[in-house]
Amino acid sequence: MKKFLASVLAVAVLLSAAGCGGGKEKKDSSQDSIKKSVAEQYKDIYKGEYDKSKTFIVVSKKDLLLTVYAPVGGDTVPVAQFPVCLSLNKGQKEKPGDMRTPESEPGEPFVIDAIKPAKDWTHDFGDGRGAILAYGDWFLRLVTPGHHGIGIHGSTNNENSVPGRASEGCIRLRDPDIITLKEQYARVGMPVIIKQEEQGLKSFEIKKTK
Repeated sequence: MKKFLASVLAVAVLLSAAGCGGGKEKKDSSQDSIKKSVAEQYKDIYKGEYDKSKTFIVVSKKDLLLTVYAPVGGDTVPVAQFPVCLSLNKGQKEKPGDMRTPESEPGEPFVIDAIKPAKDWTHDFGDGRGAILAYGDWFLRLVTPGHHGIGIHGSTNNENSVPGRASEGCIRLRDPDIITLKEQYARVGMPVIIKQEEQGLKSFEIKKTK
């Protein structure tokens, strides 16, 4: 376990060296192609085989992407990627109601501590629609020290916000994507790194295994 945590922290440092929810930013039509290419591009590397107990999530605010990584051999490769909607306001979360998504500190990832069925959950966004279904099928609750109620969930009745900046602080995925994330990748205890606004993924080069 110590060796695995050291590996996660090392990747976090590497990612930070290289560089997400209402107002709307211009949506990048390439998001879907990025999501598709990740699985296809690296399929020949890990042959679909990796230790699921050692996977972790990285959320890039800058790129509006959630990526699932897995250690394979001596490398770390992406095994899934999804567009996300993050907080309306940018920056580190400081207090309840500030409409910001919390960022994890270097070397201190957040953790999924519960996976809750949320298909019947409602929320009133104060936009005149009243209490509406808003979370998709699943809510992956995160331990974010100093803040409560932050999680990864679907975007029922808010589908057009993904990708973008429109949430009150949580991480929204498209409804089909939260199902895929829960059924194929997520687990209680999974580390989740949420990077700072200026830190993107695009300059992060992943070294392929032989």
